[in-house]
Amino acid sequence: MSFALRSSQARTSKEDGFALRSSQARTSGRRYFCGIELAHPIVNGSGTFDAIAARRAFGDALLDEFPFAAFVSKTVTLAPRRGNPPPRLWELGAGMINSIGLPNKGLDRFLAEDLPALAELPVPLIVNVMGSAPEEVATLVAAFAEREEVAALELNVSCPNVKTGLLMGADPGETAGLLDAVRPRTAKPLIVKLTPNCASPAAVAAAAEQHGADAVSLINTLRGMAMHPRRPGEPWLGGGTGGVSGPAVRAIALAQVREVRERVRIPIVGMGGVQTGGHASDLLDAGADLVGVGTESFRDPRAGARIAAELQQITANSGVIHDAPEPTRPRVAQGD
Repeated sequence: MSFALRSSQARTSKEDGFALRSSQARTSGRRYFCGIELAHPIVNGSGTFDAIAARRAFGDALLDEFPFAAFVSKTVTLAPRRGNPPPRLWELGAGMINSIGLPNKGLDRFLAEDLPALAELPVPLIVNVMGSAPEEVATLVAAFAEREEVAALELNVSCPNVKTGLLMGADPGETAGLLDAVRPRTAKPLIVKLTPNCASPAAVAAAAEQHGADAVSLINTLRGMAMHPRRPGEPWLGGGTGGVSGPAVRAIALAQVREVRERVRIPIVGMGGVQTGGHASDLLDAGADLVGVGTESFRDPRAGARIAAELQQITANSGVIHDAPEPTRPRVAQGD
């Protein structure tokens, strides 16, 4: 049985340049992102599609019909993480709250076990990394710098700096310090994944751009809580709070993507509540260059391919040219 059929069954239920970039971003076909050639603008959100497990379930049909133009890995940390205690999920009327806690094997086992498997995917690989101090993130970045299997790195900045207590992605100075630590460690594109849980994601994005980021991605999940239905005063989630995702956050994603686009010229991966090609088109119109699909993949494993096809139809009907050229922008000089 093909991946497409099986997944279908599982689905039961400020500058003149802005206008030019927006026009290019609305195309649905082949394009370049940070020098990486992609077949279309739809990618997965980190941690929302387990490609290794999906291949076990669907076999090599997954490789023939892979739903995304690039694959973003789960978050990798230096040491293994067990994640948060259960319960880890709460279903909302328009999405969900997750308190997974970024469980992963750690760097060494990822390199030995997961990277070879992910290198077999038919699309570019972007590895998401996180640390509790800039030095940790720099070590992770350096470990992937010379790996040909890895096309780019995404920096999860939703972790507090253990030295300052500040969230690295919530404060422009913290983000600048992180980029200063990691930018000299690799020539690969660096994508900073912004948190929406701060005063100004656009200010953080501007700091990231000024200190060497090649792109930004947003939005990450919004902090939320669910109360226990049978224990008054207690939260349901084992971690207390969790991240809200799904359709409920779509309007917030659109607003923050537009705000960030008005502050930076580097590419943007926009995400948050995308379920259809129309939703993807809205994010591209708001200023994104690529669109990430996350929570929808839990309901429909082939959502990425479906949304890409819907977006292609929308752009075909609009008369927009499908092939977007690689935008010209200066590269940040690399240190030794």
